[in-house]
Amino acid sequence: MQTLTFSHLNTQSCQRTREVTIYLTIPESYRQEPIVTQLVNRYRLQVNILAATLGSNGGQGQFKLTLIGQSEAIKDALAYLEELQVTIVLDQESDGW
Repeated sequence: MQTLTFSHLNTQSCQRTREVTIYLTIPESYRQEPIVTQLVNRYRLQVNILAATLGSNGGQGQFKLTLIGQSEAIKDALAYLEELQVTIVLDQESDGW
């Protein structure tokens, strides 16, 4: 695994459907926010939740997600997550990222 920086993103073939697996750590302050729903609705991504751990009585949440969609949409979604200061780690075995 590696910490995600946007220099790792391949922006060529923006119309190509891509698949990327990421690990997210979402702060407790966003516990009531529909972050995954935003990925689906705003960026038109398919999101597969592979694993999730939520802190009892609040706390941060950790997710392993596969995002499927257009390259540019995935890039924009990752920028959105970064703006929220969500910790993003890219799975090394993702599709060409």
